[in-house]
Amino acid sequence: MRVFYSDPFTFPLPPEHRFPLAKYRLLRERVLTWPASTGVELLLAPRATDAELRLVHTNDYLAGFAAGTLGEAAMKRIGFPWSPELVERSRRSCGGTIAAARTAVVDGAAAYLAGGTHHARADRGAGYCVYNDCAVAARIAQSELGVGRVLIVDTDVHQGDGTAAVFADDPSVFTFSVHGDANFPAEKATSDLDIALPTGTGDDEYLARLRDGLAAAIARSAPQLVFYLSGADPFAGDRLGRLALSKRGLAARDELVFEAVRQLGVPHVTVMGGGYGTRIEDTVDVYERTVRAAVEAAASVP
Repeated sequence: MRVFYSDPFTFPLPPEHRFPLAKYRLLRERVLTWPASTGVELLLAPRATDAELRLVHTNDYLAGFAAGTLGEAAMKRIGFPWSPELVERSRRSCGGTIAAARTAVVDGAAAYLAGGTHHARADRGAGYCVYNDCAVAARIAQSELGVGRVLIVDTDVHQGDGTAAVFADDPSVFTFSVHGDANFPAEKATSDLDIALPTGTGDDEYLARLRDGLAAAIARSAPQLVFYLSGADPFAGDRLGRLALSKRGLAARDELVFEAVRQLGVPHVTVMGGGYGTRIEDTVDVYERTVRAAVEAAASVP
């Protein structure tokens, strides 16, 4: 299975902003140690082009971010200080999911070792999200790859408000978000299906709600392509999560999603989503298990 990465494109950050990005380098280093028998092919993510980004984002936002003229308030909402390196990293981050979507439509499955920038809306970024990678990739799948109906399964602990807003009036893309009810963003959007969980929710309740929600989302969307935005931040040891899932519970979450996709028999794209563990190794553990599950699911398809 082809797996894309973009972690070499880092940029200087003050200490309070460094923790969101080191995890991607560590994840790639782990995947590099896997035996060749896994069949993983690691590929550098391409840069998303202006034409691709314009499928979702407004011209004013794209031009302002590229030039560094959005203003202090807009960059504070994104959470990173502006730099040319941030522009490059953001284009690669979106490009990795685009490449994974193009690959999945042909090969049946692909993954990107970052992505899940689901807080970005058409005209602004937020919450460490500059461009909405799954939204752009979904539009490319529809406009170029012959895909009609798309399902986005978002299990990041934070609601996928940007994705929900982008597709609010589009029945061809079904947005399904399972998230903490008392977490960022303070003002939620409305997904096609939202499951908002109380602080402290553990494995059993989470998995039961996800199982029911997945069945409903699939029945209502009849998708031809699935994006799985996984997220390591429902983990009990996540500093921003507020839920209480174990690593075993998160592995069961992945298996539940991939089994549902396998039964559907449609291509799927996996991206990592958020993860802010008190121990960065815990976040990378969860990510690595998700990528393994994606690879195993791809290998199990006849």
